[in-house]
Amino acid sequence: MLNNKTVLITGGTGSFGKSCAVYLLSKFRLKKLIIFSRDELKQFHMSIELQKIKKKTKLRFFLGDVRDRDRLSLAFKKVDYVIHAAALKQITAAEYNPQECIKTNIYGAENVINAAIERQVKRVIALSTDKACSPINLYGATKLASDKLFVNSNTLSGNKTIFSIVRYGNVINSRGSVVPLFREINKSKNKIFPLTHPDMTRFFITLEESVEFVVNSFKRMRGGEIFIPKLSSVKIIDIIKALTSKPNIKIIGIRQGEKLHETLGGQEEARNTLEYDKHYLLVPNFQTRNVKKYLIDPITKKKGKFVPKNFDYVSSNVKERLTINNIKKLINKL
Repeated sequence: MLNNKTVLITGGTGSFGKSCAVYLLSKFRLKKLIIFSRDELKQFHMSIELQKIKKKTKLRFFLGDVRDRDRLSLAFKKVDYVIHAAALKQITAAEYNPQECIKTNIYGAENVINAAIERQVKRVIALSTDKACSPINLYGATKLASDKLFVNSNTLSGNKTIFSIVRYGNVINSRGSVVPLFREINKSKNKIFPLTHPDMTRFFITLEESVEFVVNSFKRMRGGEIFIPKLSSVKIIDIIKALTSKPNIKIIGIRQGEKLHETLGGQEEARNTLEYDKHYLLVPNFQTRNVKKYLIDPITKKKGKFVPKNFDYVSSNVKERLTINNIKKLINKL
């Protein structure tokens, strides 16, 4: 469905955006791919990297900020599909600069929505996070607000623009994640690994998996859903143990706004959550009386089923916990 279509990625020079661009250029015959971001240097480097796989797709780099609605409206002209990846994601930075986080993550989301409706973009997928589920930090709270805006926008667009969300956990090989940090520490002379808490767990997904899941969600979306992949969880201390057999660990304590365990789906959402082989689908509240259109997965053609009332998708109790050997194999592939 993406062949001969124009796709735009906001925040396109980030870890996800770069991997997504490579995937789209390799797998589809796009009419045009637009990378929208505010960093000219990253755009320059990315343009060089993508030249090798550009093929016949028109590749465009558009300088702009999601805080600027007029700029978004100009960028969205004749765009078919949008992946909204732009966000301020650092928890500590968000806690210290709350106004800036709100401007980008909430007002920026609203600008994307309004520009998409104005330009009659066909489909928009917004990237969310496990931190938006029962949030305790500002980043999670802003992403929850953003999610609510995108879900509700389906009632405003008159079905001319469809909005959906993808919610997943930490990207294991993204810039700023713990795996690249721990690998650098392991190469250094002073191998002291900072660890917030010995029991801390997280959901992890690779960049490649996140990109494929997001692109496939374009085929699945009916409007207002939150798509959640089934992920393995990792004990953070096991990542360190996978890198070295005798780690020197320094416990630094849980930081402000940080959870011990993360949640991708809670009991309060269970009544609206459908389960499929490899993902969950959170039906929007405004469509609870019209669940039928969400039941059959458009890709697998299989019927979903509602999860139990006590459904709790938390990183601490997921059965598919990665072992140290599993983590070693995963890191070696990165």
